[in-house]
Amino acid sequence: MHLSLGCQLELRCELPTPVLALVHPHGSRVPDLLAPEQVQLQPDRGYEVLTDQSGNRWCRFLAAAGSTSLRYAATIEGPDSPDLVRPAVRQGPIEALPIDTYRFLNASTYCDTPVLMDLAWTTFAGLPSGWPLVQAICDWVHGRIRFDYEAVRPHKCASEALAEGAGVCRDYAHLAITLCRCLNIPARYCTGYLGNTGLPSATALVDFSAWFEVFLADRWYVFDARHNFPRYGRVLIARGRDAADVPFLRSFGPHQLTGFEVITELI
Repeated sequence: MHLSLGCQLELRCELPTPVLALVHPHGSRVPDLLAPEQVQLQPDRGYEVLTDQSGNRWCRFLAAAGSTSLRYAATIEGPDSPDLVRPAVRQGPIEALPIDTYRFLNASTYCDTPVLMDLAWTTFAGLPSGWPLVQAICDWVHGRIRFDYEAVRPHKCASEALAEGAGVCRDYAHLAITLCRCLNIPARYCTGYLGNTGLPSATALVDFSAWFEVFLADRWYVFDARHNFPRYGRVLIARGRDAADVPFLRSFGPHQLTGFEVITELI
């Protein structure tokens, strides 16, 4: 499967402003790129692509005073199969987890585990551990949040998304991650490109997408509480504790996002 992906971001700043953008595929996907990546900044200026300890590739540049446009384009190869499903996989004991997974059991900016701890144990106690438990969490979250762009709030945490019953893909991910962490399952937030590949109708708006990964047995597995079925064409951009770690645009000064387009198409 070959995919064309990219985005165009338009922003306005009153003063020259340092910016970090997450638009490049994750470092683990670089070997799958089929051609050199294309980056264009208007007004024309230099940029750097810097990789952090999690493999996230940040595009760093100085936005001009006034309007700045960032365009990114790439082609990438992906598997012809959907997300992996392994219902027999179970949780490993907490005392045997790799040391770098423990931070994904903690509360974070948008994943308020103390608030949802009692709910998590009351709702999911007694279910088989591992894959069946995580899938049960996805089913539960999927049934309690209505996808609605009008419900977007930049600082909405997991318990607020549940109380409001509406949100976007990041809210589904935050709530599922929080419930997993309450139940001692390491869970981390993912953002990336995910278009309409494999869907019967291609009318849905294409945007950056959010899903999550959990650590079961001896590796990380992908889950998606928003769509709640295995998807084709998922291209990871970044991983973090939650969306606060991996915003697609971070400016070190005031800015307005005046234009936004994401492209993910099957070639």
